[in-house]
Amino acid sequence: MTTPTPPLLPMASDGCGCCAPSAPSTPSVKTSSAPAATKTNAGPDVPTVYQVTGMTCGHCISSVTKAVRALPQVDDVQIDLAAGGVSTVTVTGAASPQVVKDAIAAAGYSVIP
Repeated sequence: MTTPTPPLLPMASDGCGCCAPSAPSTPSVKTSSAPAATKTNAGPDVPTVYQVTGMTCGHCISSVTKAVRALPQVDDVQIDLAAGGVSTVTVTGAASPQVVKDAIAAAGYSVIP
């Protein structure tokens, strides 16, 4: 006797840049009133928050975390994933916002300007 296989659930998105099918897709642009990087105080221990699009899964989180943690002067990286929406990447340390943005872009994701 075999156990019937339940039907697969539909995907919430077409996937991300790291695990999406190779078919070309039209990127969607989302706008936000939040700034791309905000720092509440000058100092190395104050977190900087980045609004990032294109992240859809745990692999995306891993890719961005690895890219940002590899930067000098980064102490910690925390990501609040909003699959298919605008995720929040919080970076603690003295790395410049432009260097962090470049690392996120190099990992394949977009920081909202």
